[in-house]
Amino acid sequence: MNGSVRVGRVVGVPLRMHWSVPLLVGLFAYGLGRQGLPVWTPGRSDAVYALAGVVGAALLMGSLLLHETAHAAVALRKKISVEDVTLWALGGTTRMGRPQSAAAAFAVAVSGPLTSLVIGGIALGAGFGLHGLSGWAVPSVVLAWLGWANLFLGVFNLLPAVPLDGGRVVQAVLWWRTGDRDRADLAASRGGQIMGLLLVAAGWISVLRGAPGGLWIVFVGLFIMVVAGAERRRAALHTALRGVRVAEAMSSPVTTGADWLTVQRFIDEVAVHSRHSALPLVDFDGRPSGVVQLRRLASVPAASRESLRVREVAIPLSQCAVAAPDEPLSTALDRISLRTGARILVVEDGRLVGIATGKDVSRLMQRSTLSGKDTR
Repeated sequence: MNGSVRVGRVVGVPLRMHWSVPLLVGLFAYGLGRQGLPVWTPGRSDAVYALAGVVGAALLMGSLLLHETAHAAVALRKKISVEDVTLWALGGTTRMGRPQSAAAAFAVAVSGPLTSLVIGGIALGAGFGLHGLSGWAVPSVVLAWLGWANLFLGVFNLLPAVPLDGGRVVQAVLWWRTGDRDRADLAASRGGQIMGLLLVAAGWISVLRGAPGGLWIVFVGLFIMVVAGAERRRAALHTALRGVRVAEAMSSPVTTGADWLTVQRFIDEVAVHSRHSALPLVDFDGRPSGVVQLRRLASVPAASRESLRVREVAIPLSQCAVAAPDEPLSTALDRISLRTGARILVVEDGRLVGIATGKDVSRLMQRSTLSGKDTR
């Protein structure tokens, strides 16, 4: 996600934090310390309220992290690749590959809400128990607030709207019932768009009635509509490309460059003669080793271009989207991410035989439309 930085690892995958997280923590801390606690536990000092607010906000972010960690841990257990976990203003997101079975998709989807519900129940029980045993009002209220927040998070995430976890549950159930993954994805994404629209409407009604908090509901609804729309387009693309092989969309031959060249020599001999924004690299044996982006070459200081090898500034093959010529194109497209870029290296017997980009897929679809034939 743009605007996020890596802050560590969780269950073996990178953990990233968006710039909005400190803002979110500050808003939670302010709301709890300046508005909630003074009403629920009057008579304490401002310092006590401020400290309790910060602790409560930090605990809530920790519970959000556990929610996403549950998704990542279950995905890894189900042999699903996980790219990273990111915390941001609306909670968090776990980027992962597509599950290969409805059961795996269901398990990954429900793991997060169940974690939040369990945390909520434990925190509520601890809050009531602490108050009954010791009478410590402020810690008890913070725990109760944390419990109710997690219960709300768990229930809200179970709404049947993609990209919420409840929408993923609907996808998995429809997939299991129909046996058609793309059909299930289309139905669930339509439901997400409808739910997003309802949330936007409810938020605006709240604002018009004098509740500023309705703007947050509007923002959440718009986010759900946008993501659900993107997933609907992806599902439609998968349906249209059913039965199409990677070889039908790839461009060949491909301009490549030797990865042992210096950056300056690569620019002079290869890059300036290319019409592409990224070029595949090959090693001494002629096998693909990665992709170098021209903007990355341009960012290398002039003083370093004579000594730095181009492979040192390239995206290694292990981080590229790679597919075989006879592989389903829809399956290969799932490997594309922001890190790999919108391109698939087509490799056969260890040799680069072509490359498929977003433009190639679009051209394939346009040819099919003009000819009046199904891409299948």
